[in-house]
Amino acid sequence: MPDLGTVITAIVTPFDERLDVDEDAFVSLMHHLAANGSDGFVVCGTTGEASTLTDEEHLGLIALAIRERPDGVTIIAGAGSNDTRHAVELTARACELGVDGVLSVTPYYNRPSRRGILAHFEAVAAAATVSVVLYNIPQRTGTDMPNDVLARLAQIERIDYVKQSNAANLAPVDGLRVYAGNDDLFAAVLDMGEAGGILVASHIVGPQMRRMVDEPENRAEIDATLRDVYTTLFLTASPACTKAALELLGLRAGGLRLPMVAVDDGERDAVRAMLIRHGLLGHVTA
Repeated sequence: MPDLGTVITAIVTPFDERLDVDEDAFVSLMHHLAANGSDGFVVCGTTGEASTLTDEEHLGLIALAIRERPDGVTIIAGAGSNDTRHAVELTARACELGVDGVLSVTPYYNRPSRRGILAHFEAVAAAATVSVVLYNIPQRTGTDMPNDVLARLAQIERIDYVKQSNAANLAPVDGLRVYAGNDDLFAAVLDMGEAGGILVASHIVGPQMRRMVDEPENRAEIDATLRDVYTTLFLTASPACTKAALELLGLRAGGLRLPMVAVDDGERDAVRAMLIRHGLLGHVTA
């Protein structure tokens, strides 16, 4: 299976003052993150507010990422849906654009049976020409894919990876490489010798997360120092705190589309305090 990278950032989608996609800000942020530890990007994932993008915006942002990608980085397209036909269409079109992989979430809301999950991903994989990264996040989808189901899915051609966000399932899976789906699982996944992480905190502390890869002897210590970052970025629905942190750091991220809302004053103060603790921001009041 192809190597998609170790530190993969689930990149936010910047919006302008009218809440239109800010393409210049996206390209600028992508290059900043690539220079600060990211091996690749999930574009139009949960953190990218894909659920509020039209298909035109969604595919246009993937095309932009491919066109403007920094040298050496991979582009993984979020292409999941709870409608199999829609997931198949997004997968096929993303592959045509030239992505390196597709991220495909367990169908949400429908809560399909095991047979339904298998049939769904068989259809998705048949539409793909690149590696499929399964995304198991039962806290959002309402359906868990236990490891025996993942092992069956691994037998399908092109299903090569899983982004695992259920800590209870964190273990090697025959036939799949494992990505941490939560930042606080990254160190454990690296210790397992698995693929890496699809991360949010790498927006803010990318160099430190890169050190966790490059300095295994210091991994546990570095991870311990970043626990408050992981917690702070999820004080409220993501990516509100991540966008607030980027704005405080002078990186354009913009607002959020409803039903997501910006951080309140208390949440912004907590984000600012976290940045100050980590030496990323001076003692400013703005």
